[in-house]
Amino acid sequence: MALSYKSRRRWALIILLIGLPLYIVVALNVVALFDRPGILLELVIYLGLGILWAIPFRFIFKGIGQAEPDAEKK
Repeated sequence: MALSYKSRRRWALIILLIGLPLYIVVALNVVALFDRPGILLELVIYLGLGILWAIPFRFIFKGIGQAEPDAEKK
């Protein structure tokens, strides 16, 4: 089932405003459960988690920054 351009924009906004802050809180709490690793390892962990959250939502974010495909050109 393909989402329309407008629904993809709405879902992208919801994901960025609600989902991403929740993911950040969860990631920080999970990392805090362990002893603090070295600074480079901690950087790699946070970079990996920063990329990992977006992978399931690739299809929603694809093409959002472009003009609406069905919009009339004036």
